[in-house]
Amino acid sequence: MAARSDVEATLQSRPQSLGRMFFDRVEATPDREAYSFPVGDTWESMTWRETGNRVTTIAAGLIALGVEPEQRVAIASGTRVEWILADLAIMSAGAATTTVYPSSMSDDVAFIVGDSDSRVVFAEDDAQVEKLRDRRADLPAVSKVVVFDGTPDGGWVIGLEELEHLGDQLLAQQSDAVTARVDATAADSLATLIYTSGTTGRPKGVRLRHSAWTYEGMVVQVQDILSVDDVQYLWLPLAHSFGKVLLAAQLAIGFPTAIDGRVDKIIDNLAVIRPTFMGAAPRIFEKAHARINTMTSDEGGLKKKIFDRAFTVGREVSRHKLAGEKVPPHLAAQQAVFDRLVFAKIRERFGGRVRFFISGSAALNRDIAEWFHAAGILILEGYGLTETSAGTALNRPSYYKFGTVGQPFDATEMKIADDGELLINGPGVMDGYHNNDDATAEALQDGWLRTGDIAEIDDEGFVRITDRKKDLFKTSGGKYVAPQFIEGTFKSVCPYASQFVVHGNERNFVSAIVTLDPESIEGWAAKNGLGGKSYSEIVTSDEARSMVQGYVDQLNAKLNRWESIKRFIILERDLSLEAGEITPSLKVKRKVVEEHYKSELDALYT
Repeated sequence: MAARSDVEATLQSRPQSLGRMFFDRVEATPDREAYSFPVGDTWESMTWRETGNRVTTIAAGLIALGVEPEQRVAIASGTRVEWILADLAIMSAGAATTTVYPSSMSDDVAFIVGDSDSRVVFAEDDAQVEKLRDRRADLPAVSKVVVFDGTPDGGWVIGLEELEHLGDQLLAQQSDAVTARVDATAADSLATLIYTSGTTGRPKGVRLRHSAWTYEGMVVQVQDILSVDDVQYLWLPLAHSFGKVLLAAQLAIGFPTAIDGRVDKIIDNLAVIRPTFMGAAPRIFEKAHARINTMTSDEGGLKKKIFDRAFTVGREVSRHKLAGEKVPPHLAAQQAVFDRLVFAKIRERFGGRVRFFISGSAALNRDIAEWFHAAGILILEGYGLTETSAGTALNRPSYYKFGTVGQPFDATEMKIADDGELLINGPGVMDGYHNNDDATAEALQDGWLRTGDIAEIDDEGFVRITDRKKDLFKTSGGKYVAPQFIEGTFKSVCPYASQFVVHGNERNFVSAIVTLDPESIEGWAAKNGLGGKSYSEIVTSDEARSMVQGYVDQLNAKLNRWESIKRFIILERDLSLEAGEITPSLKVKRKVVEEHYKSELDALYT
């Protein structure tokens, strides 16, 4: 870790804009690999020089379309290399990126594009174009749609190649068109409008300056945990701030990034890319944990005995390491054997070179973090909000505490309000919400952002998030319950769980809504006389209910009496984005779920 004076100097001397940071990176390491991406069954790559050339051309194309500084340009696409090229080009043209999840419904797309006053929209394919075309009358400011993989119509919709052709024409006449825009972009210029997931209503557009993103990139650099020789695998939604902060860190440090947003390809791609680090939401680790455990249980016999013994030893070794103690020789010898037999094979599933994972966007259950640690896989949990440009606190490879989100980044301050709410002040904090002065005034008070999270800060500065302020509820007996902790604990003990939504506000006991993972439950069904049955038949069976009850009993053994789950419902389908029950970043919309299943929940209490 660099000396504090050096850290402060680095942060203060950071580039004035993300466009400037990008072109500084191109100049510093022009021939190193910047990005790799799938093309059919193979992977292709671009150097920083090649990336700089394409970004310049696309940026010039936007200028040719009449895009002015700080005007908004939207991107409605999944994670792919074109998303990054478009984003860098937008900011290099002095404009600001509006992010749109590709899974968003037409109404939300129209609201975001309209509320942001976006002038041009990059769309991934014809499906995204159709959402815009359906609501074109409501989007008079949109002069052009640029499609990545779709059908141009010769008018309103053009292809990316045509935009680049316009850029080439402009650069032939005005070679410094993009350079002039980069030089004119100030640190406090608007860089990004990221719309929150909207768990409690209409999405709010978070206004983030260039200085916020340059801070994020440089503050990750000064942690000295990543180098130009690392390899990142990036699948996270780039419409989410977590993905964006990893892009900013890449510009500051220069490591190559392999990009593929297809979630079903993560495991296959990890074996090919063999990254040294990756960011992910807790659900990815929950599913991996569940999958490995269920596969081993299904095999049974000697393999399962070796697996269970390996993790008994691994957890004991982990406890010694976490306590800063020397591992006893007999344990170290056993660990070495089990590492060859069990743990190395688990690490190989993730490519075999991962130094650490970074977990963010939601709380990671401590038991799962410790399970991975026992296998020699370190998951560093971090914390941040869209309103703080994502990165705010992080555990470090050399200094971490499971169950916490680490310590605040340099130049970021955190404190706890009288009611337990976490407050944040720092360079990454937003300017406010776009076109929403009331929400801005509520969130930003006396220079501090009210996060909505209940937290604790220990003597060493490690922050522990206990729950969302609005999620805490009180039973009719007057006892407070923190649902997120209970939900995370259940998913750590039940390998077949997909979602677990705790309910009980003003009720006389706590209940839950349960959904089961379609992939995992098939294997369970085959072993329990339900093979060939439909998902609905499996999850509504007496056998499935008995299985879930067993895991609920395990959960309750870890809880206080007043917060234990007395009754539960198993749904015939998983929660879905289409039904408005989860956000694109996989957060549960608790109020929506409770409303959808109000009658079933009420029946539990009658």
